[in-house]
Amino acid sequence: MSNSEILIQNTQHAFLVAWGWFAEQIGLIQQLQAVSLKQKHYHHRPQTKVLEFLVAILAGLPHLQDISLAAHPLEKDQAVAQAWGQPAWADYSGVSRTLSGLSWEEVKRIVQVLEQVSHPYLAAELQVLRTPGNRVRLDGDLTGIPVSNTSQTYPHAAFGHMNDDIRLGYQAGVVSLESPTYGRLWLSVAHHPGDVVSCTQAEALVLAAEARLRLRPRRRTELLRQRIHAYEQVVTQTGERLERQQQAVKQAKQRLAETEQQVQEYQKQVDDLEQDYQTRKLQERPTSRLAQARQRLQAVVKRAASRTSVWMQAQRRLDKTTAQHSHQQAELAALYERLLHFEQEMPPTLNRSKQSSAWMRVSAPMRTWLSSSRWATTCTPNPTATRSWHISSSR
Repeated sequence: MSNSEILIQNTQHAFLVAWGWFAEQIGLIQQLQAVSLKQKHYHHRPQTKVLEFLVAILAGLPHLQDISLAAHPLEKDQAVAQAWGQPAWADYSGVSRTLSGLSWEEVKRIVQVLEQVSHPYLAAELQVLRTPGNRVRLDGDLTGIPVSNTSQTYPHAAFGHMNDDIRLGYQAGVVSLESPTYGRLWLSVAHHPGDVVSCTQAEALVLAAEARLRLRPRRRTELLRQRIHAYEQVVTQTGERLERQQQAVKQAKQRLAETEQQVQEYQKQVDDLEQDYQTRKLQERPTSRLAQARQRLQAVVKRAASRTSVWMQAQRRLDKTTAQHSHQQAELAALYERLLHFEQEMPPTLNRSKQSSAWMRVSAPMRTWLSSSRWATTCTPNPTATRSWHISSSR
């Protein structure tokens, strides 16, 4: 090609051009364009607009509308579009409509592509970090993403602590890796309402880091067994209290039923005596049979009201304990499932005996409950399978 045929293009986003060439070399552009997105396209494919959104993030644009309305709009930069293998960029409104029309399954496929393309570089960095025997250090926490306090259009936004203030917005659960080469590598992010606190997301942050790194520390199942053993005692105590309260409710209902029967009998006596007195034209006196019958009726009605109150209080205590016991059973079942899952991750030569002993230590009522239709969980030996245990859950 002669000098007169060289095409010279001006751009205000030169680094995005270099990143576009790099993205093509590692296969990112090709894989994102191969993701199936069930949306109509007129001038720009939905995959192009997803790529444009990624490029806008790399450009550091704070708002989606800056794609078209910034001082140097990305939409008009043909050099960047060509570097990313696209004929042109779409207006920011079209990008917004495409993003709003994505299903969760489509979003998951896009994220899967991003993680698949970036994993070799993350694995190489982990190798550099672990070769001298250094520890892998991760940082997981919630980061506030505030929006306008008067906004009513952000879905699932809530008021919470953000930057030492109460703001409306979201909490982003982020996990990062201390990297010797890059300083910090972001591994995962999950959005939550603004009122979520970090202590409730510790397990989710750990699991997200393990899934992203495809590494995990040693499962300290012996400590989990100790926790399960201690929690079983708590569940047993709650179950015993539940049985006592069930008996108390049963007795209270029986006593109330007896009192209600007495009310009916005494009411019938009063009605009969009133009819007799009217027939015989007798006058009711303070010591007459009718007056005494009325006093007995009033006393038993008062007793029925008292026993109704006792029964209602006992029922409230029973309802509270029943809910607490159900919650404890669910938590204990989750601990058992976690233990079985962790022991499955052990080497095959070590996990068989530990899994069997862990399952045999489960009490018979708990084994029945774990295998019930509510959890649809089976934990039984499978001699024909490669692994010695098979766990399936449709919870």
